[in-house]
Amino acid sequence: MKIHILLASTLLFSAAAFAKPITTSSPSTEQIGYSFGYLMGRTNAESLKDLNLEAFIQGLREAAQGKEASLTDEEMARVLTQYKKQAEAQQLIELRKKAEENNRIGSAFLAENAKKSGVQTTASGLQYQVIQAGTGKTPKVSSKVKVDYEGRLIDGTVFDSSIARQHPVEFQVNQVIQGWTEGLQLMKEGAKYRFFIPAHLAYGQIGSGDIIEPNSTLIFDVELLQVLP
Repeated sequence: MKIHILLASTLLFSAAAFAKPITTSSPSTEQIGYSFGYLMGRTNAESLKDLNLEAFIQGLREAAQGKEASLTDEEMARVLTQYKKQAEAQQLIELRKKAEENNRIGSAFLAENAKKSGVQTTASGLQYQVIQAGTGKTPKVSSKVKVDYEGRLIDGTVFDSSIARQHPVEFQVNQVIQGWTEGLQLMKEGAKYRFFIPAHLAYGQIGSGDIIEPNSTLIFDVELLQVLP
């Protein structure tokens, strides 16, 4: 939980919840307390949604006032550990459901995409489309390359783009996701390809960050600028 206990002191000024709206005309202590409380609630909305807020505020207030807790430290540790385990189990269930849903959506997308003109599918399941053919060198798995790219989800959401940053990137071919490692070795310098990468050749059942969910199929537009010495 991300709850910032350090904000407890803001709850000292009253034993009862405010029924009246807080405005710029309210005393500064009320404005400060409300601001801390609101921002805390907004930042930790996910953590707080299953909690009894009355009990939460009571515990916060009593601790800030130095009162003796009605539960021992051991009892509080035990109940919080149990809550954490339950929350993690529920999160795992939700992630599995999302992974299954994304797998179905991605498989359907790739099946239809494979029928489109110009789209080729390799033995691994990687799909690619030649936007512009190249004439230079072809990288090997151990090569270092310089590329420009844009990555999207199949719903069109852009999650990364060196093109937008106007800053090409350099890396070794074997140090990226499998779909890139395979796809780059199909290209020649100067080529522009579009990769349609199934989840098992991308970030799999784990995903990456907040945008790339488990079992996400990804689309990359890649320009191979140079195979570096």
